[in-house]
Amino acid sequence: MIIKNGRIHDAVNREPYAADILVRDGKIAAIGHDLDGGEEIFDAAGLDVYPGFVEAHCHLGLDGYGIGFEGADYNEMGDVCTPQLRAIDSFNPLDPSVKMAARAGVTSVATGQGSANALGGTWIAVKTTGVCVDDMIIKDPVAMKGALGENPKRCYREKGNAARMSTAAVIRNMLFKAKQYLAKKEAAAGDVNKEPAFDFKCEAMIPVLKKEIPLKIHAHQANDILTSIRLAKEFDVDLTLEHVTEGHLIADILAREGYPAAVGPSLTHASKFELQNKSWTTPAVLSEKGVQVSIITDSPVIPQEYLPLCAGLAVKAGMDPFEALKAITINPARHVGIADRVGSIEVGKDADFAIYEGDPMVSDSVCRKVFIDGVPV
Repeated sequence: MIIKNGRIHDAVNREPYAADILVRDGKIAAIGHDLDGGEEIFDAAGLDVYPGFVEAHCHLGLDGYGIGFEGADYNEMGDVCTPQLRAIDSFNPLDPSVKMAARAGVTSVATGQGSANALGGTWIAVKTTGVCVDDMIIKDPVAMKGALGENPKRCYREKGNAARMSTAAVIRNMLFKAKQYLAKKEAAAGDVNKEPAFDFKCEAMIPVLKKEIPLKIHAHQANDILTSIRLAKEFDVDLTLEHVTEGHLIADILAREGYPAAVGPSLTHASKFELQNKSWTTPAVLSEKGVQVSIITDSPVIPQEYLPLCAGLAVKAGMDPFEALKAITINPARHVGIADRVGSIEVGKDADFAIYEGDPMVSDSVCRKVFIDGVPV
């Protein structure tokens, strides 16, 4: 297949350019002019071709489109610490919101557990088309979800977790236990008679300790953001910052520390105390300081299909338009460790495209065509 005559916004070069894209076996085979080798042609004359948009933090497919208990599979409310849970076991590919995302050009998302638990389990990155989650997976796991602040306090205040320091202690305790468990396993050198008794939670934390996946910590308030950094440094583990609502208040510190930040959801009311300083300027402030910023919907908090509109509202509040595009394409792909496959239009990457009439960050634009792995959806 060849996409011809489109204006390409590749999320690599600041300025768009006219070119054709050759797709072969679901991958971008070439970008240039007068390309041949494609039996099918999509004429994108007058249209703008973007990488498929990428969401770094949502609950798509776990918090269902229908309202009520049966539509929600994203929080385990019986235990404040559940690192052994896997998002892949709750994801529903047939939830209507998945198709809605794809039709708007959101082609890849990192999705998983909510923020009720201090440690909630591992997340997945998926394409937004398919009927079997195993066939939709880009990467599993991408991170170990954790949470600080009001949510774990509220959900477990009657079960011994009524303060911020209590939640931090739950995470710290699990990391200590897992570190000791791993040391004993390694000392046993494969001798099952010397290995510690199997511990499902500790096993789940081993990839974090080995830096195979990061902690993905929900933190709105500035002190919670800094606590997540403190924990990551204490145990020498990788970290991504999630929500970062008060990030603009500590922008210099975040720039110095260098952790990637997924900012949002911002198109909401300040529904709890820790959101009182919520601002659309946060992505711009952090980006200008050199922080790697991803803009997120936290869907269904904001419907997944409005991801590009959220980027547009960040531009309205002062964010550079190219940085805003990167914040819904290549930056979230880097944030969740899938930038080798998605997030930009480059030879060798997956053939995921959102083809728009008009700027997708403006409300009157129209998504004319979406391709995932070279297949129209």
